[in-house]
Amino acid sequence: MRNKIMLLGLATLVIFPLIGFLLAQISGPISLIEFLALETINPIAIGYGLEFGITYAFLGYLLMNARIFDSVSSRIDKLIGSMQLKIWQGLFLSLCAGVGEELLFRAGVQPFLGVIITSVLFIALHGYLNPFNWRFSLYGIIALPFILILSYGYVYFGLYFAIAAHFSYDAVLFTIIIRQNDQ
Repeated sequence: MRNKIMLLGLATLVIFPLIGFLLAQISGPISLIEFLALETINPIAIGYGLEFGITYAFLGYLLMNARIFDSVSSRIDKLIGSMQLKIWQGLFLSLCAGVGEELLFRAGVQPFLGVIITSVLFIALHGYLNPFNWRFSLYGIIALPFILILSYGYVYFGLYFAIAAHFSYDAVLFTIIIRQNDQ
């Protein structure tokens, strides 16, 4: 199972940006350098993104441990724990999601659908909006403000803010959960 998860991570890193790049072409020709926003890399924005992702991950983790989630059959921590990942694998998956998903959703989809619709779509596609399980949908309610701020951050601070925030959010959660399962 672990190898399949790692392959899915690699596919996210390769295929999602490709789809995002093709979507970006709809608006008119755009070079790969423009799509990747290589000329706009800003260490300060990356620092803000890392800080925001880390802070929200700890807040989200505290909220996810509320008693209301005790009866949720598919808790995020149990799903991640069942993968039996090593820390480096969690960091790799965090990098894959941060880069791949942000290139798809922020650089590819968001210019067409806008911040709010893209953010809700992102949460829905992750399965966090489930009309048949309102408690599981609470994960979506916890994650949606993060994604909204990240999406607006993309507009104001650029792509690498969004990638850094997404990576650090996932990395903190993966690390905490993996460490808990190692004990």
